[in-house]
Amino acid sequence: MPTTLLRRAARWFAWALVVWLLLTAVVVLVVSFRARAQPDLGPWHRIELVHERPADDLRDIDWAAWRANEDALFAELQEKLAESAPAGRYRFERGSRLGPPPGSTDWNRSYDSAPAGAPRGGVLLLHGLSDAPYSLHHVADLYAAQGWVVLAPRLPGHGTVPSGLLTVRWQDWLAVVELAMRELRVRIGPDAPIHIVGYSNGAALALKYSLERVAEGEGADTGERLPLPQQVILLSPMVGIDGAARFSGLLPLLGGFDYFEKSRWFDIQPEFNPFKYNSFPVNAVRQSWLLTTSLQPQLLALRAAGGAQRMPPVLAFHSVLDSTVSTPAVVRALFDKLPANGSELVLFDINRQSLLAPLFTDDANRMLEALQPEDGGWTLTVIGNRDPGTLQVAERRHGPAGVSERPLPLAWPAEVYSLSHVALPFPVDDPLYGLQPRTDIDYGIRLGTLRLHGERGALSVSAEQLARITSNPFFPYVRERIGATIEASTGRRIPVPSD
Repeated sequence: MPTTLLRRAARWFAWALVVWLLLTAVVVLVVSFRARAQPDLGPWHRIELVHERPADDLRDIDWAAWRANEDALFAELQEKLAESAPAGRYRFERGSRLGPPPGSTDWNRSYDSAPAGAPRGGVLLLHGLSDAPYSLHHVADLYAAQGWVVLAPRLPGHGTVPSGLLTVRWQDWLAVVELAMRELRVRIGPDAPIHIVGYSNGAALALKYSLERVAEGEGADTGERLPLPQQVILLSPMVGIDGAARFSGLLPLLGGFDYFEKSRWFDIQPEFNPFKYNSFPVNAVRQSWLLTTSLQPQLLALRAAGGAQRMPPVLAFHSVLDSTVSTPAVVRALFDKLPANGSELVLFDINRQSLLAPLFTDDANRMLEALQPEDGGWTLTVIGNRDPGTLQVAERRHGPAGVSERPLPLAWPAEVYSLSHVALPFPVDDPLYGLQPRTDIDYGIRLGTLRLHGERGALSVSAEQLARITSNPFFPYVRERIGATIEASTGRRIPVPSD
């Protein structure tokens, strides 16, 4: 009888496996054929850059070698674009005016700065997925003004052409984080504080790096040991990605065939952003998912082993509404798992005075209610309307003794109903993304003020994408809070004109 049952179970298992394989094959074929309907690929979707080095080549080089290799990488890029790119107005096309003006900083590349005197600390800035170091340069300015050494690496696959994300691995990104951290410690000396700041996918990298340093245990961070930062600062942290991303590795299985080449891409779009890709490869989502899903098990393992108390405090800024990341996951999968070490999550609520308020979905209206801390291990701060009748906002800190409220000298723009995943690192006067951009710098387009009206279905880019807010009217508050962490790390703060 047992043998019969085993044989029957084996047959059922074999049939289930066959059915699963057939269903997978059908899904892959359907997705591959649907992908063929996407726009044609350009040279920037196919170019292979030999100077983009993988993690194994990055572990034994320093910052100077990284920058020298990056020079060679961009020279190779320009050469290959000159050979293959058509003339046009968009990024990567010959004659395009999109990008940094001649003689200005190319924010697609790694950058660093150092104070004139002895450094008071060092900060590592990590940009987001499909992004570039441009995204955190306002935060970089804040640290530089306080006498800190600033390092902002371009993560592999970014800042060049979208095809750079077709084969990159998250381990390549982490290898650059590690080499930059080694450089930072050398520049500031053994005792100066270190902060790590991450935006979106860069936030996941900041957490990954910090968790690995905590797992290494106590001890000096000189010599062979990589430094543990004293403070982790996150903007729109990439913690909870749609669970469907787990299957992203299956989608481009036929992408090696020319006929199904487009199946390697979630989106193929015109490239009109000088410091971010619009086209998005499947592999980019896959790598981000692999990175982010490794964080919670690592944090739970540290807690079980009693090592989580060494985790540096986390200060995170996040929009209650975020179509890229699950806001509840930021709370439940990250903050509820952190030790009681002074960590804080700042949530930007929706504009509850907006004329569009009746149009909010029930989920949007109730999102904030579901985000309260499960224990008292961390602080929740909410930035929202002072009351339903005003656009003015207040800071509400939820603590053990209740909620304390502080009015802020800030207000919602009347036409803005929420922030977004991509808005948080940019002030409203950002020349590219700002709602009120400064005009002394011109990158060829002003995405923050782009307003297009016409019939639906006519554009290759969705109206929702064009309407998404790309700057933060509450960035002065972000600046204030980061400034306070700098002061806490160094004991004093240097007044600057923006204070």
